[in-house]
Amino acid sequence: MNLPKVVTELVNTQNSFDSFAYANCFTENAVVFDEGKTHNGRIEIEKWIDKANKEYRATMKPLDYITDEEILKVEVSGNFPGSPIILSYHLKIEDGLINSLKITG
Repeated sequence: MNLPKVVTELVNTQNSFDSFAYANCFTENAVVFDEGKTHNGRIEIEKWIDKANKEYRATMKPLDYITDEEILKVEVSGNFPGSPIILSYHLKIEDGLINSLKITG
């Protein structure tokens, strides 16, 4: 599967639980929508993923990438009910960084 560099970095930093590096995959003013909440900017994104990493210890396994729609399908495994689950990461990439991410089931 041919993933954009920043998407590969996102998966790798998630799987190593590196919240700082994960947040650096995003633009300074990026927006993340997950579990009914919005996280604005790199600092909020880092806090959100750090909390999630500590609580869920979730890892991602890419299953498919739809290039023209910028959708990454992943199997997510971790410490949460129903693990593993399939999620869709709806991305907007600008200048090699993620500007928007919406995670859906």
